[in-house]
Amino acid sequence: MYFIDVQGTLISDTDRLPIRGAIEFIDRLNEKKIPYMVLTNNTKHSSKEFLAYLNSIGFHLDASVYLDPLMMLEYKVSKESVAAYGTKEFLEVLNEMGYQLDYKNPKTVLVSIKANFTADEYAQMIDFLLAGASLVGMHETSIYAKNSKRYPGVGAILKLLEFATSTPYEVVGKPSIAFYNESLELLRKQVPHANFSDITIISDDVKGDLGGAKELGMKTVFVLSGKYKSEDEIVPFLEPSLRPDSVFGDMQDILEAL
Repeated sequence: MYFIDVQGTLISDTDRLPIRGAIEFIDRLNEKKIPYMVLTNNTKHSSKEFLAYLNSIGFHLDASVYLDPLMMLEYKVSKESVAAYGTKEFLEVLNEMGYQLDYKNPKTVLVSIKANFTADEYAQMIDFLLAGASLVGMHETSIYAKNSKRYPGVGAILKLLEFATSTPYEVVGKPSIAFYNESLELLRKQVPHANFSDITIISDDVKGDLGGAKELGMKTVFVLSGKYKSEDEIVPFLEPSLRPDSVFGDMQDILEAL
């Protein structure tokens, strides 16, 4: 049974279209009735819209096998007085969900991803945190890949803010234990006695997704179709206990190895 990442694993970071073998891999799981969950750190679109988009480009995904951080957000962050940072689309989704954005005296600093954070935005976040706001990340990705460039991910930004202000942070999406626990509970609707040790997780984020999953006992598969161009860029520098169990080029390579 599988947990499967989306961006950089099922769809390309450049054109948001299916990566080689991705549709066929999901079709194989559906055909063989192999249990799985699709886990994405999507924050730019509502959960319903992003799932609909994936199905519009050829995937066959039921809502019961899909989870993203927006579906967990209300359990983690009160809708009152939030200073949120991320793309324009992310802020629009928060407004639609009823979050009250406050850039004067917020209770929570909520960080998602975008490519062009400014020094002034970081300064504002630091001021809010030093004044007592809590710090929450929508996820903890190591690298954000867009337009053939690689930027610091939300995880890297959270570490920066934690170091600057000594404010600890929480994470809503991957690789938080709460997110993986919810994923497991949803998987148990397919397989009632499933455990983390039964699951293989596939992702292009070997630090942000796979490290946390490995600590929970999952088997980890690193694909090179997203954030990293080769395993030599990152794997040798990981703690041995956090290195992936296997490395493949893309979903087609995994499909051929089954």
